[in-house]
Amino acid sequence: MAKRRQKTSNKKTAPKLRMLVVESRYYNHIADALLQGATVALTEADAEFERIEVPGALEIPAAIAIAVEAARKTKTPYDGVVALGCVIQGETFHFDIVAMQSARALIDLSVTQQLPAGNGILTVDNEAQALKRADPAQGNKGGEAAKAALTLAWLKRQLARPS
Repeated sequence: MAKRRQKTSNKKTAPKLRMLVVESRYYNHIADALLQGATVALTEADAEFERIEVPGALEIPAAIAIAVEAARKTKTPYDGVVALGCVIQGETFHFDIVAMQSARALIDLSVTQQLPAGNGILTVDNEAQALKRADPAQGNKGGEAAKAALTLAWLKRQLARPS
């Protein structure tokens, strides 16, 4: 019988994590709820974080790439990033492009840069779905995205430690 794998600890065992939150403000009320959830998760983890606002979901990956490069040049790198935004289905193919390409670009950045990332870009059919998923008391997708990024950042630190 196979043994159960031990869960990776989320305990802080290193200096404070430095995180970046990039949020699309296209739907301000939804962005506010996503940010509230992410802020709670990052604060509870005792992480330091900076926030950048962009107009829409497609701009999130570019803003992350620009900020990550600037932080590396100033020797103040981020330990991880949290992407927050919302794309609501409309009448055209534009929804598919924005939803797929923002997710693809975020994954590309995460993998090629070895950058822990949490994807909190909602892709929904309507505003009611978005509000439910963004609300910290219901879906809390902003908090979940922050926790995902934190978990990966802690894992990266843990694996980088010499044995």
